[in-house]
Amino acid sequence: MTEDNQIVRKNSKILITGITGMVGSHLTDYLLKNTKCRIYGLCRWRSPLDNIEHLINYSKKKNRLEFLYGDLNDYSSILEVLKKVKPDYIYHLAAQSFPLVSFSEGNNTLSTNIIGTYNLLNAVHFLKLNPWIHVCSSSEVFGKVKAENIPIKENCSFHPASPYAISKVGTDLIGKFFYEAYKKRIIVTRMFTHTGPRRGDVFAESSFAKQIALIEKNKIPPVVYVGNLKSLRTFADVRDAVRAYYLILTKNPTPGEVYNIGGSYTCTVGEMLDFLISQSTKKKLIKIKVDKNRVRPIDADLQIPDISKFSNHTGWRPLISFEKSMLDLLNFWRVKVKSKNFLTR
Repeated sequence: MTEDNQIVRKNSKILITGITGMVGSHLTDYLLKNTKCRIYGLCRWRSPLDNIEHLINYSKKKNRLEFLYGDLNDYSSILEVLKKVKPDYIYHLAAQSFPLVSFSEGNNTLSTNIIGTYNLLNAVHFLKLNPWIHVCSSSEVFGKVKAENIPIKENCSFHPASPYAISKVGTDLIGKFFYEAYKKRIIVTRMFTHTGPRRGDVFAESSFAKQIALIEKNKIPPVVYVGNLKSLRTFADVRDAVRAYYLILTKNPTPGEVYNIGGSYTCTVGEMLDFLISQSTKKKLIKIKVDKNRVRPIDADLQIPDISKFSNHTGWRPLISFEKSMLDLLNFWRVKVKSKNFLTR
């Protein structure tokens, strides 16, 4: 069996950090459907379980999925998880991933994303394990990019525009360090804006979709509160993103490589909002109002990727349209807000 399809072996073991998040839960869905491997998901005891309720039910019926408790900031817990699993593959997705929140929770963001990543990779090194490791960085590392550097290539300089972005620069460089210093089989990705069902409501498009769904159910007045609507983004669907992540470690993986990954549809945040509103049953009633608390002190406002390096290596390209991603996201919130116990916060 060649190295680029080893992951489909029934006895392969995959550890996913951040399995409770949008990407982690969708990646688990994809791996369960497309491989015969055994999956271990790292959870913090306080992590919300909304995104993985269906996976918890699956794990009770099947012997391919197990949830383990640990915290990236607790080195001993990471050691214990790695000793138990001895993974063949690690998808390191866990992070404090909300840029706006990072302005008020800088210490937690930096600790979780930088020290947490170091703890994980150092534990792998200490235990003399040699898995393939995907370290998930972010397009936010590029931050404030000049127009002449668009689309953004992998060699574009870093200009982080939030504590979150700074923390992801650290994540990025730690991955590079463990590859160069200890020859760990690490591949780093910088994923651009990606969305879809299960997207957290602290992100712009999900916040908009949630507000629209609440307006449709008459749970809040017909006003959508927004931040910077002029920011230019290239959108990808989370289900395309996890398919890309699968290929990273299965399609002739190359240790030490760094890849930009992103979608093919570019528009302003305002244009994205206009589309969501156009899909609403109350589109004629909805007003838009700027909330200063939703505006970042500095914004990474030109997030347009060059993904040719990754596409040329793997053959990957985005398949799910912007319109489907947004409509699926809106429908996701429409289902959630139907609950009698749903909070309108």
